[in-house]
Amino acid sequence: MTIGKNFIAVDWRTGPDRIYFFFKEKNTYARFDFEDNKVLSGYPKSVDGHWEGLDKPAADLRFGFTTTTRSYNGGIDTLWMFYDEGDTPSVCEISQRSDTALSKTSVAKSTWAKLLPYYYQIVGVMWAESSATKETYWFLLNNGNYLIYDLYSEYLEVLPFKDSPWAPLEEYKGRMMTAATNDYPTFDTYFYVFLNDNQYLRYEQGAKKVFGPYTISESTWPGLLKD
Repeated sequence: MTIGKNFIAVDWRTGPDRIYFFFKEKNTYARFDFEDNKVLSGYPKSVDGHWEGLDKPAADLRFGFTTTTRSYNGGIDTLWMFYDEGDTPSVCEISQRSDTALSKTSVAKSTWAKLLPYYYQIVGVMWAESSATKETYWFLLNNGNYLIYDLYSEYLEVLPFKDSPWAPLEEYKGRMMTAATNDYPTFDTYFYVFLNDNQYLRYEQGAKKVFGPYTISESTWPGLLKD
């Protein structure tokens, strides 16, 4: 059994750290919890009726990622889900605290407007750095490049995989489907890049190194292959 050839993965930080997988062909999704190291029982579920305010089929989803805003009570986590509204690149802001959508708008009118020229090339997003003066993300593209974008200053730079920590991704650029961050490891952050042909890569932020490819199986991603 394979995971399928048309899906996206997004990270979620509020509560147990997890990744949600959305399967476009079947309009279903699964929840993989890192603490339990498995997909929870009862999944996959239909996307319809389970994502209040998003109200889009999985087929329209493009990519998504989490941002965390510092606050007195530990931080506010937001999932930004990017999707196609007809021919218009759009984004839905989802509160992980209330598990509901806060807003929906076109990318051009959003805080992520600078990403618009690269929208259809983005595979996934890694949270790279957070401080009082920076909120930096790396956007993995499917053309052999990646973006560095600082949300505070709106600084954006396009860089090639070559001669970067992501250099090994060059040979997989035509196979990359989706990617998601896992900051559950105590001393590191992992960035998973899912490929076609039922494989994935793991970028370890601390080591600045790409490992794999590995096969998606019951031992590597327990429960993810359930139909």
